[in-house]
Amino acid sequence: MHDMHDTSASAPRLTVLTGDRPTGPLHVGHYVGSLKTRLELQETHTQYLLVADTQAMTDNAHDPDKVRRNVLEVALDYLAVGIDPEKTTIAVQSALPALAELTLLYLNFVTVARLERNPTIKEEIQARGFGRDIPAGFLCYPVAQAADITGFKAHFVPVGEDQAPLIEQTNEIVRRINRQAGVDVLPEAQALIPAMGRLPGVDGKAKMSKSQNNSIALSSSPDAIREAVKCMYTDPNHLRASDPGTVEGNVVFTYLDVFDDDRAEVERLKAAYRAGGLGDMTLKRRLEDKLQALIAPMRERRERFAQDPAHVFSVLREGTQRAKAVTQQTLDEVRTALGTFSFDSVSS
Repeated sequence: MHDMHDTSASAPRLTVLTGDRPTGPLHVGHYVGSLKTRLELQETHTQYLLVADTQAMTDNAHDPDKVRRNVLEVALDYLAVGIDPEKTTIAVQSALPALAELTLLYLNFVTVARLERNPTIKEEIQARGFGRDIPAGFLCYPVAQAADITGFKAHFVPVGEDQAPLIEQTNEIVRRINRQAGVDVLPEAQALIPAMGRLPGVDGKAKMSKSQNNSIALSSSPDAIREAVKCMYTDPNHLRASDPGTVEGNVVFTYLDVFDDDRAEVERLKAAYRAGGLGDMTLKRRLEDKLQALIAPMRERRERFAQDPAHVFSVLREGTQRAKAVTQQTLDEVRTALGTFSFDSVSS
């Protein structure tokens, strides 16, 4: 078990891998769930950030143009929040052929039954209504994710709690490969789960999601932020300011818990709301101020980077080149350890 906080000069930097599917702009849920953590980790770890366009195709093959367009959008979001390409390697998944080869290799070390049992996959298949018409790529994406994680020999993967079974599945594959090779060629990875659970959508639904149209994008205009907060789900029975209100399940309070640093004031507002005499609009104005202050500098940086897409693509190209070398080396080591065929090993 690694200690992720061991950053002493003598200790080698441990590796972190994380990423996002380019299917739309990133939102405040991404910021709370992992972007904020990535900003901290880039100071203390070797961090790789994957724009997971191959994985995005597993349920967007009907619209590859959407995936292609959003590669730039996600990269802009990364740079806007403060990801530094000098400290974090940003790479495009589809341009790393070693990951595809590792995926193909790993598919021989996992059964269909095991993939179907994965709780994350089961839930996502249900949510998308695939039934038995599951694209094979979608069913197998945990194996592709295992290739991503092991391709970079990642020690840590920041994920939400619902994604933890994917890390477990990766480690099962790692153990099988290591056992078959008779040597620990790949390290096991640890899930880094944020203390704050998943941020709910503004409509009160369990998950903030681009596809559900219930998110606040990190590139939102001031008006869009205002509108999203105004429509935010509170307590449906709190009809008048004088009525006692419920804090639990009230999205405005959930967001204040995350985005308002004045803990004492938030607790005071909760007590006042429960007692009656505090209107929803007072709370929403406070939350809107916090979100406007968080997003404004990101939006300004994003607009600046967006004026020079050639620079953003050069950042992606350079990061991808570095990642290509790392993942190719891992593939070579795995193939050598397993003893698969290679012309290099044939004596002339």
